[in-house]
Amino acid sequence: MALPEFILERRFKAPRNLVWRSWTEADLLARWYGPGVETIIHKLDVRPGGLWLNEMKMGGGSHYQRVEYTEVLPPEKLVWLHSVADADWNVAANSMMPDWPRVLMTTVTFLVAGENTDVRLVWTPHEATDAEIACFKGAISGLDKGWGKGMELLEELLAELQ
Repeated sequence: MALPEFILERRFKAPRNLVWRSWTEADLLARWYGPGVETIIHKLDVRPGGLWLNEMKMGGGSHYQRVEYTEVLPPEKLVWLHSVADADWNVAANSMMPDWPRVLMTTVTFLVAGENTDVRLVWTPHEATDAEIACFKGAISGLDKGWGKGMELLEELLAELQ
């Protein structure tokens, strides 16, 4: 059985190296990732086996994410394992959605399209239970809201940097 996928595709009016930097440099990443919240990047080590430890502060609380990079091919491709984490950066269940997959395989590609860059993000449940797969499949249609808002912020950031 094929796993459900969330696919996000966007074209940015910016050179690939600049778009890549916006996904791999902490000061730039924090400006667009996690729209509407305060994003604090505790660690960003973009290499295979490296970690991105992310905190999103909202409504007096914090939401933690742990990312472990498995493949890094500058400036073409990032692959990582994306998880909700506890305050000690251990992979944890999502308190708001207990059946949300504990780990999502994330693949982001950056393709040159003339003077633009095409970004394609694919999210799939990784080593997930049937309940996690069903939860993810049911949530796919709403995932573009958060990611979409982040992409708008990224577009503004890239315009400002050029």
